[in-house]
Amino acid sequence: MREVDNPYSPGAGSPPPELAGRQKMLESAKITIERVSAGRSAQSMMLLGLRGVGKTVLLNRIEQISFNLRTQTVMFEIDRTHSFAETISKQFHRLLNKMDTRRRIQDEVKHAFQYLRAFAGSFKVSMGDVDISLSPEQATGDISIDLTDLIVAVGNAAKSRDTAVVILIDEIHLLDENDLTALIIALHKISQRQLPLVMFGAGLPQLAKLAGSSKTYIERLFKFPYIGKLGKEDAITALSKPAETEEVVFEQTALEYVYEETEGYPYYLQLWGYCSWQIAEGKAITLADAKKATVLVWETLDRDFFRIRMEKLTERQLYYAFAMAELNKETCTSMEVAERMSLDVKQAAPIRKEIIEKGIAYTPRRGLIAFTVPHFDKFLRRENVH
Repeated sequence: MREVDNPYSPGAGSPPPELAGRQKMLESAKITIERVSAGRSAQSMMLLGLRGVGKTVLLNRIEQISFNLRTQTVMFEIDRTHSFAETISKQFHRLLNKMDTRRRIQDEVKHAFQYLRAFAGSFKVSMGDVDISLSPEQATGDISIDLTDLIVAVGNAAKSRDTAVVILIDEIHLLDENDLTALIIALHKISQRQLPLVMFGAGLPQLAKLAGSSKTYIERLFKFPYIGKLGKEDAITALSKPAETEEVVFEQTALEYVYEETEGYPYYLQLWGYCSWQIAEGKAITLADAKKATVLVWETLDRDFFRIRMEKLTERQLYYAFAMAELNKETCTSMEVAERMSLDVKQAAPIRKEIIEKGIAYTPRRGLIAFTVPHFDKFLRRENVH
């Protein structure tokens, strides 16, 4: 069939044509934003999940919900090439400028600009045209204190404008411990004062452990919805509906086959749908088409999804990853991996920590380890044979 008509979207963060199985979570997010906008208390959210389950897609959809509710949004991705202080300073600068597009600057907004200038100056962030100064003693250099002051000032500015602020942060697990703790402390102060500001973060499953070790009140401050693979009915809907919009039938046997191969992971579903469409010649995607697509799917995943993650690893980290893969288990114990490497657990522990910090693996529970990318172990076993 024509590639131009292909309805599937397997790109990173690309919205699927049919967002199946996520309605309940999105409705919860909408209620959270509505409560905060009405001056009521609401828990921020940390969306947790493996790679390829659609966390970024959900953040983008929450941003659209926020826009429809006429709130102010700040959305960005954590990038270790830039400091958190630099990133959030520039995002809040843009936000405060938007708050002043319709009315003369008010005291609360002016104060927020002042705290922004103090915060940026304290962490050596160039802010360009932020001209309002603040005496240096009001910035302490302690990010926990200064970020709290800044976010509270932004919350007060939003309240003065009869609006709410929604902060959306992707890859939030990449924050270092000090920055994550500072953000949690700031949001706790926002919650105590019931200011109209809420945060939605998205990250790998280890985020819950990182956040939980920061402050004891974390469970009262956040919800931690787990974004997993789709159930069979939702997975089949995600595959069949886009084809139907183009008057193409995705045959039931093909749908069953793709579900079994993908295990319901959204990114893999989109890629299988895309490749099956490319192979099909008539107005139906058959089981034979879906099976032929398998080779193309794995070639694409190996080249564009798995290999770039493998190449992040040093030699010793790769050795640890190969040991995990060779165990051929979804979840391994740290002891099993160490024994596979002919090391004791203490010797292997620093390597284990390194691949977790690189986002390649996570700890489902104490003493366990698993890959953050579904089917990454299969790729590594194929590579190790070569």
